[in-house]
Amino acid sequence: MKDILQYESKVWETADLLIGAGIKQSDFPKYMMPFFALIMVESRLLRLRDELIEELKEANEELSEEDFNETIKEYEQGYNKYIFEDKKTLSSICKNDKTFTADFDAYLSEFDEETKDLLGVAKSNDEVKYLDISGLAGLLRKKNILLPFVKAWSEIDLKPFDNSEITTLEEHIKRKWADISAETAGEQYTPNDIIALITEIIISKVDDSKKDKYLTIYDPTCGGGNMLYGVEDKIKKTVPNSLTKTYGQDWNDALYALAKIEGRFRNESSIEYGNTLVDDKFAENEFDIVVANPPYGVDWKGYKQDIQKDKTERFHALPSVSDGQLLFMQHLISKMGLNGMGVVVHNGSTLFSGDAGSGESEIRKWMFEQDIVEAIIQLPTDEFFNTGIFTYLWVLNKNKKHTDKVMMINASEKYTPLKKNKGKKRKEIDRVNQIEIVETLTAFEDNDYAKVFDKEFFYYNKQALQLTNLDYNGVTIEDKLQKGKKSIKLGVLKVEQDEVLIDVAALTTFDSNTYGSLQYYFEDVIKENLKVLDYKEENLKVTTKDATYFYDEDRETIVRLVNEKEEELGCGKIVIKSTYKKATNYKDASKNKEASIVLTAELVPDYQKDYEVIPYDKDKEINQKNIDDFMVKHITKPFILLTNVIGVEINFNKIFFKPKKLRELEDIVADLKSINDDIKELENGLVL
Repeated sequence: MKDILQYESKVWETADLLIGAGIKQSDFPKYMMPFFALIMVESRLLRLRDELIEELKEANEELSEEDFNETIKEYEQGYNKYIFEDKKTLSSICKNDKTFTADFDAYLSEFDEETKDLLGVAKSNDEVKYLDISGLAGLLRKKNILLPFVKAWSEIDLKPFDNSEITTLEEHIKRKWADISAETAGEQYTPNDIIALITEIIISKVDDSKKDKYLTIYDPTCGGGNMLYGVEDKIKKTVPNSLTKTYGQDWNDALYALAKIEGRFRNESSIEYGNTLVDDKFAENEFDIVVANPPYGVDWKGYKQDIQKDKTERFHALPSVSDGQLLFMQHLISKMGLNGMGVVVHNGSTLFSGDAGSGESEIRKWMFEQDIVEAIIQLPTDEFFNTGIFTYLWVLNKNKKHTDKVMMINASEKYTPLKKNKGKKRKEIDRVNQIEIVETLTAFEDNDYAKVFDKEFFYYNKQALQLTNLDYNGVTIEDKLQKGKKSIKLGVLKVEQDEVLIDVAALTTFDSNTYGSLQYYFEDVIKENLKVLDYKEENLKVTTKDATYFYDEDRETIVRLVNEKEEELGCGKIVIKSTYKKATNYKDASKNKEASIVLTAELVPDYQKDYEVIPYDKDKEINQKNIDDFMVKHITKPFILLTNVIGVEINFNKIFFKPKKLRELEDIVADLKSINDDIKELENGLVL
């Protein structure tokens, strides 16, 4: 059996040509993918030709060349006159360098219209080019490397390989430059071992009654189709007589074209172009199986208004604009049929990002309330080609056997090391570990790396409360307030702090020559000075006709000073307010008042808003008791309970944390003694 990676060297050969022509490495995928698609199309057409010839032989039938070619067209998988009528392929036209340019242009022009559209053959500037092979071929021709570039690609024979094998080669192209290509930001190409695990999970959940009926499979971020088609191929190999139909959508021009090209060579496949979140091409469809590996940490601010105005009712809450993963999650759930299920790949942010009440937390809460999350599986690090982070499989199921339960599986150690790293991919989940993980999920019982929880286990109370701060004697100025009053009002003569001094008496002798108007003086002097005052600093003093008031930071109390005698009023704040009052103009001149500035001060309690995270219970009375008991045990200041928000967070580290066993004290002492003895021996050996 041939290994498709035998052609890896050919891929690097094309890269060498690009390097020699001075093309930036970050642009390599842009140049490579159209020609990768071209050889894929040709290989599929040649395989279709060979399969038809074989069918005719087995049926002992013969067709004229004209009828043969018409039959090929009827398959609607593409056509090329050069291949079927002129018997020329990329390989053959590369043999004559004198006619190559004309032959290659003619070869491209002889494809059917849909293929030319996908490849970007002879597209005008205002048309969607997808792969733009004509434009890129023109640039390579100017660099004098078009012939050797096409020749290297033509020597890669993809006929013997299925989609999952072909995408293994595609992976090498994408992976090699993933870290330096801005176009791949947030993309995570799904490795075959993860696709195999996803498929095993799906097969274990598909009811026996459905296995001989059509299974519809949907991927809203299908990329080049490696997960979508990989799952389909593995289902067909594992489940005899299974019938499947695939649906996919993607917004990346090149990847959409690759998926569309492959889809034409499958019995039942529908691939559409566009942004799934704002232009769902399958708006009327629901599916048996949904799969996806949406981009991680990619913002959606470019279409924020469209999402906010969405009328489909897909989005029950909106996550932070900096990461759209949970938008895709909600979309996928909306596409699941009555008994549908799905597996979605995410990074860790979907588990814990966002506080209680945030969009992320509300989405998780909605998912648990719908009882649609069956399990979450933590995968090993170093599983993907351009990131070493932990990733997670969310297993979604509308037909759960274990209602209101969620299983956490820590499969981070269920891998075998690769003999040779593939980029950042150093591990793979082999067949043995795949089966073990699926068996654990099926059993749905606790073991050493999996635990089953009530869904409410992941809920928590975020209780807001208002604390009243106290001084060193446990006193607050709130104790000095008259009933029904919120402050003690003071008539101000003078406010001073450091370089700031506002003398109320001085305001009555306002100098209009300096400031122009009293209102200007109020806006640009009084208000600006008050902005810099810290109302809980010791050197802030407010003088009234009866006393001086200041805040003592050490004692955390407001002090009232009268004739050098101090009275502690309790913890609080001094709040200073200033108001500009316009002049009045009444018919009765005796009632008129000139414009003035009024300065007042208030002594108010020092309130502080705080939050406490408290375990949640689905029983309302028990939950409230939990909150009350927590307050009695942990809160020592006077408080008032404010709003309580229920949050949802999933913390694998907390669930599967294993404390490291500490060494025995005797062993540590023995080691220290041994080290001390060694030091003494060295000291004795020193020669002065």
